[in-house]
Amino acid sequence: MHIVETKRAPNPRRVRIFLAEKGIDVAFRELDLMAGDLKTGDFSQLNPWQRVPVLVLDNGQTLCETVAICRYFEELSPEPSLFGRDAFEKATVEMWQRRVELNLFNHITQVFRHLNPKMAHLEMPQIAAWGEVNKPKVDDDLFALDTRLADNRFLAGEYFSIADITALVAVDFLKPAKLGVPESATHLRRWHHEVAQRPSASA
Repeated sequence: MHIVETKRAPNPRRVRIFLAEKGIDVAFRELDLMAGDLKTGDFSQLNPWQRVPVLVLDNGQTLCETVAICRYFEELSPEPSLFGRDAFEKATVEMWQRRVELNLFNHITQVFRHLNPKMAHLEMPQIAAWGEVNKPKVDDDLFALDTRLADNRFLAGEYFSIADITALVAVDFLKPAKLGVPESATHLRRWHHEVAQRPSASA
């Protein structure tokens, strides 16, 4: 079993953090997305969407998509739970995971892919106006998280979950997108300082 990744990309980092929180060791195989390694026929057979990470099992079966891979390992190793421990917690984690992934994470990605000249060969057509449109959306998302964290230690409540992993990677992705957390988002800054200190954050 191994995971195909581009280590510096944000989605593989989400899986690495998840596995580190679980204490699970998995082999990784590096491909360079910037060099076009994900566009090859061999990789397209693993994932026709040409995205990493991809989990390749010993029997040859594959799983793509970050959260799907994390759910697989959650089923294999339920403790510590990162998807919730009871019905309400699981639903709450799912809610915040989707909110962060579909909003903040996606909006930052659009800014990065459409405004960074180095991404032009991967994002075709690269539309600068679309990148600019997403900048205020990023600020709205950050303040929404700040409001949530005013009364909660973590996004799903009082315990660390996959929603926090996605949010941590998204907030760290602000820097290469040439964005930042507003100074007034004090609760989000408090949360980020705490989760960034976890050993798994450097996985």
